[in-house]
Amino acid sequence: MDKFVKRGKRKASPDASTPKPASKNVNDDQDNDDENESTDVKLAKLSSVHPDLDQHLLLDFLLAHNGSVKATLESIKFSSRNHIRLDSKPSSKIKTVKAQTSLRSFALATPTPTTPSTESEQTSPQKKRPKLLSRKGATLHLYDPEDIAQHTPCTVIHNFLPEEEANDLLKELVEEARSFQKITFKLFDNVVSSPHTSGFYVGTDYELNEQRSQYVYNGAKIEDVRKLTPRLEKIKPLVQEAVNREIQERIRTVYGGKKLKYQSPDPWRPNAAFVNCYNGPEESVGWHSDQLTYLGPRAIIASLSLGVTREFRIRRILPLPQDSSPSSSASLDLDPNLSGQISLPLPHNTLLIMHADMQESWKHCVTPARSISPHPISGNIRINITYRDYKPEFHPRFTPRCKCDVPTVLRVVQKKNNENLGRYFWMCHAGNVPGKEGCSFFQWAEFDDDGRPMGNTTIDGIKARAAKEEETKK
Repeated sequence: MDKFVKRGKRKASPDASTPKPASKNVNDDQDNDDENESTDVKLAKLSSVHPDLDQHLLLDFLLAHNGSVKATLESIKFSSRNHIRLDSKPSSKIKTVKAQTSLRSFALATPTPTTPSTESEQTSPQKKRPKLLSRKGATLHLYDPEDIAQHTPCTVIHNFLPEEEANDLLKELVEEARSFQKITFKLFDNVVSSPHTSGFYVGTDYELNEQRSQYVYNGAKIEDVRKLTPRLEKIKPLVQEAVNREIQERIRTVYGGKKLKYQSPDPWRPNAAFVNCYNGPEESVGWHSDQLTYLGPRAIIASLSLGVTREFRIRRILPLPQDSSPSSSASLDLDPNLSGQISLPLPHNTLLIMHADMQESWKHCVTPARSISPHPISGNIRINITYRDYKPEFHPRFTPRCKCDVPTVLRVVQKKNNENLGRYFWMCHAGNVPGKEGCSFFQWAEFDDDGRPMGNTTIDGIKARAAKEEETKK
């Protein structure tokens, strides 16, 4: 996969500067030569079989199938057989997306550092980082994992699972997704449904009962809580190992050797998973930051993508001082780069890690797609698994309750140029339930440097109770 996402200059054909279509049957020797051929040769082979399809469309198919010509041909065949429309020419009204050479090719010798925008970022020494390359009103498409790690708060690992294991997990979850439902909630006095379906999974019967009886989401309890499927349980330790390794790598290479303020020093342990199903190009999820209520500040979330490739977009939401010198003005001006978007295409079997600097300072979404390249196993479906670490000190029994007698939701101030920028607070969430009105409850949340609640004398008791509950589960 790396040689397709770290695309250098295209190799010229040995016979001519432009590769000529292969005259032999493309399927005869795909299993042997895919690993050694340049992208141009692969595109030439695809063009020889489908001369009516645009090169950019063929490249999108090729990237979606990890550079495999055979898998690409099967996918195109699947589309034709199922009468799925493939545009032979890109629309003049819609800009086509092209993969770029790694941004490291254009790196400056002395990168321009960015200045931390919140107290929690300012107290952690960070290495100098190159200026974000996204621009206001534009979308920067990143493919190279090293570019992604350098310019976003994310890590991407392609081909995370062995191929057969990833395919078996996809098959299992496509079947599970048949019974998924859309989440219904209230938005500005209107009852709306999520533009995709989802299911929620935990590991044990004890956790399942706790989720059904104690935990509140969007102001209400959820009934459809499931135990992790055998394959979700099997890959959980693999995800845990990868995430903890990448956390340490990010602390070393990005945070200057020290974790962020409020970031937990404890190992990341996934104990819950939301599984989202996007059935077709229209299904999506809007701009949002994930809830921190049961995860605590500086939460880390791991997301495994299976099936159809979709664009995961992120954008920075906090202002940065333009002058980082001691004499700089106290006022915060918006950096013009912050309004831009960054798009990360996530092919089948890709693990995305959203690090501790993600949820408070960035928003993310999955946008509707103009068209998609069907996957040989799932067709038009994309499955997304988000593993989360629910922390015992943020159990609903320990969080403030509002006048509605409902556990409150934890949020962070994200308004631009606000004097409380980056501060956490608890507020009522009951108003998100259709047919219910919330109350005006508000309380600032205080944490120690490791993200544990302050002013709560029961932290040791919480840990002791959590340890006892772990023993009960066994």
